[in-house]
Amino acid sequence: MRHLLIFTFTILFALPTFSQDDNTSETTTYYFIRHAEKNRSDANDKNPHLIQIGILRAAKWSLVFEHIKFDAIYSTDYNRTKETAQPTAEKNGLDVTIYDPRQLNSETFIANTKGKTVLVVGHSNTTPMFVNAVLGEKKHDNIDDSNNGNVYIVTISGSGEKTDTLLVVE
Repeated sequence: MRHLLIFTFTILFALPTFSQDDNTSETTTYYFIRHAEKNRSDANDKNPHLIQIGILRAAKWSLVFEHIKFDAIYSTDYNRTKETAQPTAEKNGLDVTIYDPRQLNSETFIANTKGKTVLVVGHSNTTPMFVNAVLGEKKHDNIDDSNNGNVYIVTISGSGEKTDTLLVVE
């Protein structure tokens, strides 16, 4: 339990250091997460909602990110991703912008979000795919289906230098 508390406090206080400190620096910071736990009771339901633990995780994400001022929040057009993004969007007074990962042009996305701090909510396959596209290299594999706690933080400096960090939030 003690380790969990230490980890939680570390995350809560460390994440803001990854966000942009100065909008004039043209630093762009992306936070990529997978949707929270979804309802798996109907294998034919291609657009399930979150289950109770997923709703709690979505609320937890808004607490993890509480010291980060997002400029934009993106989600795929599925109940589970929109429901995961919504608590953080509400805390930031933002609408959730829908994106289609199949129609994604990472260069256009980077240009349109330059100098901003952005949350992107996707899926076990689209989240690492999107991170890799922004990084310009295949670095991350699909997320294990039982894992809903990864956060990929990608920072692009004004000079174009890209760095990334992977954290796991339980």
